[in-house]
Order: sequence, then structure tokens, then C-alpha cells
Amino acid sequence: MRIDVLTIFPNVISAVIGESLIKKAREKNLVEFKIWDIREFTTDKHNTVDDTPFGGGGGMVMKVEPLAGALEKVLSQLPGKKKIILTSASGKKFDQKMAQEFSQEENLIIICGHYAGVDERLKNLFELEEVSIGDFVLTGGELPALVVIDAVVRLIPGVLGNFQSAENDSFYSGILGFPQYTRPQTFKNLEVPEILISGDHEKVRIWRRKEALRKTFLNRPDLLEKATLSDEDKKILSQIKNG
Repeated sequence: MRIDVLTIFPNVISAVIGESLIKKAREKNLVEFKIWDIREFTTDKHNTVDDTPFGGGGGMVMKVEPLAGALEKVLSQLPGKKKIILTSASGKKFDQKMAQEFSQEENLIIICGHYAGVDERLKNLFELEEVSIGDFVLTGGELPALVVIDAVVRLIPGVLGNFQSAENDSFYSGILGFPQYTRPQTFKNLEVPEILISGDHEKVRIWRRKEALRKTFLNRPDLLEKATLSDEDKKILSQIKNG
């Protein structure tokens, strides 16, 4: 997989993709990155990437010329299918399902939005999808881009040593993850649940599912409305609701 990132702050992206799992994925040649500085596609001596909006009002708008120039350059280098996304507070909310879809792409292009947004004509010129990581406003699109990158890269086959790690994550199956414990078995008189060291895999499975459903019911009940629940899940939920 190749991921191209268009940004006015390339060092922010470089710093993060050089660490942790993303670094390991790059070293294994499972993912390739190319970071593009949008300022290099400006045509004035000040490398201007933004301007005041037509019609007045506060804030600045990212200019279409450098964005289009950068995107055209990227597209000219990429064969095959391409997915273009723009980080934007106005976009569709990013979730695990979207991360799974993006991880299947051959080429993923991420444009980091900024200021009051980008000139709308960019969306007329290119087929792109606007993506938001939540109902709040950030200074720029670099952090959302990195959130998307991290969520996507860890789903690429071979990145995680054990893909079951991803399958056990919150949201992967539509609900939150179950509580996790590791050594030591006792810490400040707090014990690991006995069932987790019982060696009975079926009981462990049922306990984990029950606790995952309990956590979802208490913290994110909205997820249960969309989750695919088995008859066993429904029975467990009924027990949780009834105390």
C-alpha cells in the first residue's frame, strides 16, 4: 500500500510515521509513504497557500491552485486505483468500518485541510471524500490525517504480529473491547479475574464477550443499535440490563 500526504507541515507527519508500528510496517515494505509540501506548488515568492474568502467573513481559505497542482503531481505518479480523502470538520465521521475500507486501497491520498477549509473548486475538480475524526475543531488537518493513517496501517495484513489483536479492538466487531489484564497477577491487593487464569477457553470467551457488551451498554449504548448481535449476545445484554 502507498499513502501520499499533502500538507503544509510535512515535519509533523514525518515525526509520527517514523515511530512504532508504522515504522515497522515501512521497514517490512508493507506500506510506503510520500509526503508532499503544498507550499512547493505555490507560484508567488511568499509561497502563499491561503487567502481571504470571497463574500467576506473571518478566517482564511486554502487556495485551489497549489492544492490542485500538488494533487495532479501525485496522481501522475500513481498507477491503478486511487482513493483521495480530505480531512475536514465537514466530512463524514471516521470510524472502524471506514478504516477497514481504506486499508484495502492500493493508493491512499490524504489532503490535510486547514484554516476555514479549502476552496470548494478542489472538490469539483477531483473525486474526493471528506473525512472528520469527530465533532470538534482542530487547528489543522495533520492530526486527523495521522489518526486515519494509524487506524488504517494497523489493519494491513502483516503489520500486527497477531491479527487477532486487531479483531479484539474496540469497534472492530461493532462494540467496545473487553477489559485486559497482564502480569503481575496481584497488584496492591487487586487480583486478575479468576476465570482468565482458569485455562477454560470457552468460559474466557463468554466472560470477555459479556464484559465487552457491559462496557458498550454503559459507555456507548448507541453502538448496540447498529451492532450485529447473536442470540447469545441478546441474552447476555438482557442479564446486564436486569442487573
